[in-house]
Amino acid sequence: MPDNQSSIYRKFEETARRRGSHPAVIYLGTRFSYRTLRLFVDKFAFALADLGVNPGDRVMLYLPNGIQWVVSWLAIQKLGATAVPITPIYTPHDLKYIANDSQATAIVCTDNNFGYVKSVLPDTSLEQTVVTTMVDLLPSWKRCFGWLFDIVPRGNVLKTDNVHFFRKLLKSAPTKEITGSDPGGGDLAEILYTGGTTSFPKGVPINRPLFLVSAEEQIKISEPLIPVEENVVFGNAPLFHILGQTTGLSTLLVGGTLILQPRINLDAVFDTIQRYQATTMIGVPTLYRMILEHDRLDQYDLGSVRYWFSAGDVLPEEVGNRWQKRFGKQIYQGYGATETCGGVAMCRPGRENPPKSVGQVVSSKEVMIVEPASLEPVTTGEAGELLVSSRHMVTRYLNKPEETEKSFVEIDGKTWYRTSDVMRMDQEGNLYFVDRTVDTIKHKGYRISASEVESVLQEHHAVISSCVIGIPDEKVGERIKAYVVLKEDIKGLTGYDLIKWCRKSLVSFKVPQYIEFRDMLPKSKVGKLLRREIRDEETQRSESG
Repeated sequence: MPDNQSSIYRKFEETARRRGSHPAVIYLGTRFSYRTLRLFVDKFAFALADLGVNPGDRVMLYLPNGIQWVVSWLAIQKLGATAVPITPIYTPHDLKYIANDSQATAIVCTDNNFGYVKSVLPDTSLEQTVVTTMVDLLPSWKRCFGWLFDIVPRGNVLKTDNVHFFRKLLKSAPTKEITGSDPGGGDLAEILYTGGTTSFPKGVPINRPLFLVSAEEQIKISEPLIPVEENVVFGNAPLFHILGQTTGLSTLLVGGTLILQPRINLDAVFDTIQRYQATTMIGVPTLYRMILEHDRLDQYDLGSVRYWFSAGDVLPEEVGNRWQKRFGKQIYQGYGATETCGGVAMCRPGRENPPKSVGQVVSSKEVMIVEPASLEPVTTGEAGELLVSSRHMVTRYLNKPEETEKSFVEIDGKTWYRTSDVMRMDQEGNLYFVDRTVDTIKHKGYRISASEVESVLQEHHAVISSCVIGIPDEKVGERIKAYVVLKEDIKGLTGYDLIKWCRKSLVSFKVPQYIEFRDMLPKSKVGKLLRREIRDEETQRSESG
């Protein structure tokens, strides 16, 4: 049995005993107290055990954000099993791969994606399926209202001996609190899958000690603004992603309140912030831009939020400046990765955070900035690849020795994760994102950051998103080409207009030579831009032309 220091469930259990009737989760307008949440968790853990889920077994969570996700994940921790959370938009192709790669024996899914689960069952090791709906744990009057007015999406479920319903399992489980927790199973809390670009996603094994250290560190970063037990966190980041876990889910380990919605609707976001007086909001840069440009923003009062946090991508300086002007508050940035269990660097309240900085390195992590080819450290202020190490760090990908060898290196007897991100650090220890090592354009001997050019384009009022790549050219190495998506109501804007815009901020050799307008850009299932797909398109064009 894991000790108290490495037990996620025991940490939650201690918090639940202390907080009792305090709201733990607010989901679709319903408050669930710590006492109620703990009872649900204990009952579902009993139900999973009764279905044959043992310590160390892998259980997939194929669910959107919601109270059922939280109950299921904590119940898995109580059993000493391993959670395998995945995005609910995965198709059978990825679902089958991850089920087999993780060797999962059970899955919790919604009725909407049960059809996908059913289609892969014969080809996987999945033995038990638990099906839930978006409204399973809501009051009966809300469930009836949702069904009556066809508000709640529903799917067809074929009941068999190995298919079970979430609500029925909870009803049949003991009504008293179940004593005992974490009956072995080792330190592996979960396996998170990073989005792949040209191949299947990679499984990242997260151990319980690493999760606890990272989660506590990141949820407490806002303490200068909000005491942790008074924090009401609006978790807009998906819980299957490390960002949503360490900055949202983690509040349940310290006594705060987590607000969840199954999908993002801006009016619903605004109304929820106002109604429940959210004090923290988690989002990606795109969400903050969308908020600033929403037609009905002025109809809501978002003043309760004291800590606005952005991660997942670099926040454009223009968005940060507009936010400061509109709300009089800063958007705090952070930087991390799945392999590092979230935050490596975070901007701290109470100190001056330079523009474009993603913050200073958190205490649990150690970093080096090196020359990518030689792995020799660069001098302070110079750009290089960021390497990260920590005490309880991830050291491998699941079942991928070749990928592991590329991404994890031993230097002076210590294991380091190669982030593939080009960063620089100033004299004060502030980190700045420069580019991905695989997305650097070489033009006339210069190394040009694709994301820097994209950032300038996205600061134009008419641009929604952009993608910049290098087009092979015998004379200059690569020419810079930008693919741009404009707002729907924009008329008459030309590529030349955007090139002129870039010249205002970029030196001449960084200005794109070509602009191509697109209706949309390819993105991964977790929302990351897939530059490689654009590159492949250009390669096919040149070969066919």
